[in-house]
Amino acid sequence: MDPVWLDHYPPGVPTDCVVGEDETLIQAFEAAVAKWPANPAFSNLGHTLTFADTDRLSRLFAAYMQNELGLKQGDRVALMMPNILQYPVALFGCLRAGLIIVNVNPLYTPRELKHQLEDSGAIMMVVFASSAHVLADVIAESAIKHVLVTEVGDLLPAPKRWLVNFVVKNVRRMIPNYRLPAAKNFRAIFAASSTGYTRPDNVQAKDLAILQYTGGTTGLSKGAMLSHGSLLANVRQVNTWFAQRDIEGEEIVITALPLYHVYALTVNCFAYFYKGGLNVLITDPRDTAAMIKEISRWPFTAITGVNTLYQSLVNHADFPRLDFSTLKVVSAGGMAVQEWTAREWAKITNTQLIEGYGLSETSPVLTSNPPNLAEYNGCIGLPLPGTSISIRDDAGNELPIGEPGELYATGPQVMLGYWQNSEATASVMTADGYFKTGDIAVCDEQGYFKIVDRKKDMIIVSGFNVYPNEIENVATGHPDIMEAAAIGVDDSRSDEAVKLFVVQRPGAALDAEAVRQFCKKNLTPYKVPSHVEFIDELPKSNVGKILRRELRDH
Repeated sequence: MDPVWLDHYPPGVPTDCVVGEDETLIQAFEAAVAKWPANPAFSNLGHTLTFADTDRLSRLFAAYMQNELGLKQGDRVALMMPNILQYPVALFGCLRAGLIIVNVNPLYTPRELKHQLEDSGAIMMVVFASSAHVLADVIAESAIKHVLVTEVGDLLPAPKRWLVNFVVKNVRRMIPNYRLPAAKNFRAIFAASSTGYTRPDNVQAKDLAILQYTGGTTGLSKGAMLSHGSLLANVRQVNTWFAQRDIEGEEIVITALPLYHVYALTVNCFAYFYKGGLNVLITDPRDTAAMIKEISRWPFTAITGVNTLYQSLVNHADFPRLDFSTLKVVSAGGMAVQEWTAREWAKITNTQLIEGYGLSETSPVLTSNPPNLAEYNGCIGLPLPGTSISIRDDAGNELPIGEPGELYATGPQVMLGYWQNSEATASVMTADGYFKTGDIAVCDEQGYFKIVDRKKDMIIVSGFNVYPNEIENVATGHPDIMEAAAIGVDDSRSDEAVKLFVVQRPGAALDAEAVRQFCKKNLTPYKVPSHVEFIDELPKSNVGKILRRELRDH
């Protein structure tokens, strides 16, 4: 496909972002802490770590693993924490020691955790105290030899540390009982000497940095191998894309999405750290009122999120009272942004949701709308510098502009492959170096791409393709519908029929026929839901994605 989008790039954006073979995340970290030692880097629960603090603590962490635990370059370390100060300390400590990070969702069940530990072969784990009971259930069946348990306040100054940890454990009772006899507290790292840290001198861009496990929507999750080079390239691509909006050393980003998720890891943690910015860590973004209260304390310049997060904010009565005068960048990804959410956000904040697109396998960002977007366009934007997108049919043939097909992508941010799974890797990589995303997309005459839907979520009605995102976008335009999700259900007359799950706004009194009549005004007849079910809450992943597979089992 001809790169028609190049004519529509934001002014001054280069078309490539090259990473040298000797460039690594370690070097980028060292450059940042040397340039901005006094700048605030991470803030959580009223306490802030400067770049110098992050340097000192991550060095201690690296020295502890090297000298006290005997870990060697290339060993895997699992991190199972929400957004707390300990996460970036452990993250950068692992990278500085040449270790491979295995990001783990702290909401995992024992079954999910067992698979990830077995598959990755991790020998060390840093686990949030509230999740330690899950590890206790499966540790005997894993290769884990060393465990650090961390409580939410472990890096806060005393006596606040003692008070916070006491309240969480004994008042709120948020830490289930567990038995891990050999585990140590995170603060054990302070027993190490930072002078004992040995910097690995043979790490290269091609070397594995992070195992980022996919959601496993079909079968067991797979570990996407993200190298130093792929992650650093994506950081460089993102920072180049938004360079005209950012001032190095002055940005403040609200980090509500979990850092163990690749979106926040790259776009928030790495991208803002490497340009001297501050990450304000939100530990529990599901508590919208508390999140708004925390945001109100900062002259924030950026925020990232998924549609459901932005939806929860604009629906909260306190949100319009915030000061948005410093806000410049609002990044949205992970799922489709619905038009109603985007319009409401723009009306309240006078800023646009800049929707982008990516996957765990691509570090993650492939495309983004320009930072100067005038209004919601329903697109995922243009390819980032150095990224090539191809729309192809089921046989792998490239399709012309305007015709939908599977989105293929190549660029320096694409993964090395799936960990110890050459068969799965071969199934998604083409001979000409493209990654098959599994998403159906279309490119318009201006070079903007739009996701039609996931291939596997497509509904077939009487031989016609129906895409859930379109139905959901229409349904949420109804003033009494807060959220909606569409799936296909068996139907003897048309293979499948559309079923719509609806979450009403408080006080609304809709019925199924009213929903169908509304949809009829905006959809061709075969797309109108045959079945409507009202539900109190849609099932979602930890980052807010709607879990259609759970609705299918409903």
